Amino acid sequence: MVRWAVRRPSVAPLVDRVDPLHDPLVIVMKFGGTSVGGAPAIQQAVEIVRSHALQSPVVVVSALAGVTDTLLGLAADPVGRIADVDALAARHREVLGSLQLDGRLLDPVLGELGERLRGVRLTGEATLQEIDAVASYGERLSARVVAAALSAAGVEATAIDASDAGLRTDSKFGRARPVPDDGRIRRHLTSAAGVPVVTGFFGADEDGNITTLGRHGSDFSAALIGAAVSAEEVQIWTDVAGVHTADPRIVRNARPIPRMSFADVADLGAFGSRVLHPAAMAPLRMKQIPLRVRSTRSPSAEGTLVQERVEGRGKAVRAIAHRDNVALITVRSQRLVPQHTFLSDVFRALDAVGCEAGPVAVGEAAVTVAVEDAHVDAVVEMLGKYGEVDATVGRAVVGLIGDVALEGLGGISGVLDALRRSGIPADFSGLVTMGSGVTLSVPADQLVATVEFLHAACSLED
Repeated sequence: MVRWAVRRPSVAPLVDRVDPLHDPLVIVMKFGGTSVGGAPAIQQAVEIVRSHALQSPVVVVSALAGVTDTLLGLAADPVGRIADVDALAARHREVLGSLQLDGRLLDPVLGELGERLRGVRLTGEATLQEIDAVASYGERLSARVVAAALSAAGVEATAIDASDAGLRTDSKFGRARPVPDDGRIRRHLTSAAGVPVVTGFFGADEDGNITTLGRHGSDFSAALIGAAVSAEEVQIWTDVAGVHTADPRIVRNARPIPRMSFADVADLGAFGSRVLHPAAMAPLRMKQIPLRVRSTRSPSAEGTLVQERVEGRGKAVRAIAHRDNVALITVRSQRLVPQHTFLSDVFRALDAVGCEAGPVAVGEAAVTVAVEDAHVDAVVEMLGKYGEVDATVGRAVVGLIGDVALEGLGGISGVLDALRRSGIPADFSGLVTMGSGVTLSVPADQLVATVEFLHAACSLED
């Protein structure tokens, strides 16, 4: 049986160090959807957890790859997609069979899911609250599979729903935000038998209603749990070997970055990077808990270590991020209101639409924001209440994560000029969210050429 205890993070600057010989370490290990996507991936995750057993792991899991999308589709159309319920159950039972686990293990959870979907069919439409409840079943299923696989491999483990473990949020269904933890998460997890295998992505409000933290929210869950137990380190296990200088699917010579700051990684997340959820940075920064991104395909690789500061100046541009298939929406104030009132109105409207928005460029009386193409009509309608709105579709945004001076590139104007000389029309420059990088906008069909050009121009291939 693996036992675990809590230790203050060794990097905390204002607390006394704890004797590492007498106080066991605690690490939080989060496995994403591709890392638990099928029986072979789960077996690999089990071996990785086994290899860290002496560090008293707490495991956080996402749903099997693609399952959350299926569940959201079922909530939206429970009648037309009724066959998907059987397919979902069959997929999980196939995984159980491949792992030589009890094929009836998930029957209670699948039964609950079926009852919920029957309720949606009867009412004819799912509320946001009901959609969150349905969406949570992917993690409920995967946590039970992973816990059972660990136990079968000789590592005692217990599946725990985050809502039962004390992860509390507000009642903003679909994009809930956590409320302060008063020690309840630590109390719940310390009472678990063996390794706690906790569901990512969701929690519960004060009334016990299931709430979700937004897409890809399992990173956020892992960070919240890591902060709650004062983990020595939070590890995000994925299918890539750390954070890269650019998307390796676009830039063949993109390379892993050994160390990054929280600010730089949060900026990457603002561009929709799927390596890390941007909200995960906040609780870890507050507790000064380092984050490490590692690959299940190369478990011996160190990956990328994320911490508050990175020693040494390094390159002016440290990474290049992007978002494609976006529209640029500009709203200009036509009212004689203070700028802060105008900005407050704009961001409140974007929040009401509930879409991912950013990066943002702010002028004296205008705001330009990038949103997904699918949300253009809703955003234009909402922002029209506060000023004149223009929308340009078919765009992509590229972020240079690093120093705003962009030494060696002639500043922002130098980057724009260099791109234009290479035949790429670029505009829309502004500050990135947390760090000191800049953003550019280019036509969507020029995205690959832009990222490749900048990656080479910034000497990121060295």
